[in-house]
Amino acid sequence: MDISTTTYKTSDRPRIAIAMGDPAGIGAEVILKALADRQLWAACQITVVGNKQVLLDTYDRLRQSPYCPLDSYVHPDELNILEVEVVRKMVGAVKQGTGNAASGAMSFAYLETAIARTLVGEFHGIVTAPIAKSAWKAAGYDYPGQTELLAEKAGVERFGMLFVARSPHTGWTLRALLATTHIPLRQVSEALTPQLLTRKLDLLVECLQRDFGVEQPRIAIAGLNPHSGEQGQLGREEVDWLNSWLETERQNRPNLQLEGLLPPDTMWVKPGMAWYGKGLGSRGQGAGETRRLGAEETRGKGAEEQLPITNYQLPITNYHPADAYLALYHDQGLIPVKLMAFDRAVNTSIGLPFIRTSPDHGTAFDIAGKGIADATSMKAAIQLATELVHTRNSATPTTNYQLPITN
Repeated sequence: MDISTTTYKTSDRPRIAIAMGDPAGIGAEVILKALADRQLWAACQITVVGNKQVLLDTYDRLRQSPYCPLDSYVHPDELNILEVEVVRKMVGAVKQGTGNAASGAMSFAYLETAIARTLVGEFHGIVTAPIAKSAWKAAGYDYPGQTELLAEKAGVERFGMLFVARSPHTGWTLRALLATTHIPLRQVSEALTPQLLTRKLDLLVECLQRDFGVEQPRIAIAGLNPHSGEQGQLGREEVDWLNSWLETERQNRPNLQLEGLLPPDTMWVKPGMAWYGKGLGSRGQGAGETRRLGAEETRGKGAEEQLPITNYQLPITNYHPADAYLALYHDQGLIPVKLMAFDRAVNTSIGLPFIRTSPDHGTAFDIAGKGIADATSMKAAIQLATELVHTRNSATPTTNYQLPITN
């Protein structure tokens, strides 16, 4: 059911905290823009955790921007704001577009406050605006990211980063989990172990069953090396232990469909087709659009030769996409996710005792203060948090929210 068609009594609506993120970035802007959608207010009770002055300053900049109609953002006076007093005096030290120790300390305090209030039951879930890890470090907080702080404060060791997005073209939902996250590429092979992958797979299956209602999921798992190692010619991890690990998991989980180890490049072809609802094109006989050959393609051919390009569309079931995808390292998963869903993907922390979602973009310091930030992902993060709270907290949920389909 679409979120716009569902209303709740105040007591039924999930209580969602939005941590404002780095005040030098676009966090406050996308919050004000997302909350201009009154449908969100009908579905959940929202509290912004941060400093009102940051929101007021952002509002004033949006009013002066030629890119922002007045009805595209909300006035901070209309919001329920939990003022984080401990960093209030630092607002004057924030410079738009440049993260520093002050902005790092403020964003850290916002998230710490939201976590503490959630753990005592004041909120059901947290939506986090983006932070800058460098600013956290400048302020003396050495964490790889928000996910790790959330896990530490919640007292959990099993956690993961699941990225969720709903296609505006087909309505298909993409889910991708990262086995490793914010570590250098050179450390990935050492970080990956059978125990780690089993923990991540456990988390993914639990999440799919509990939060998305997929009881017997089909999960695609990527190899580590190009061509999944090419029988050891392009890397030994697959033949040394990854293949045997996956076979053991298949035996231990007979009710699941575990596909892999898939070559990391071609694993994303079917998700791409399911996302866009079209084939990726073909060359051959038959009707279709035509184009001239490019410079590289004209070698040995007539310059005027035409190649037909088929532009076809099939039902999503014809593409056979998996229910979820397990990528072994950060860029293996997030490059394709962001190519498909940069402005609408949501980062969901799984394994926590509460719901946490976040827009799948960073602080965007380069456009901060210009009024051109896109709030689609923030809006989707709020909607998904609302959906997941209802799914977890209700044995017979009265609604089934869906991520927005917007153009």
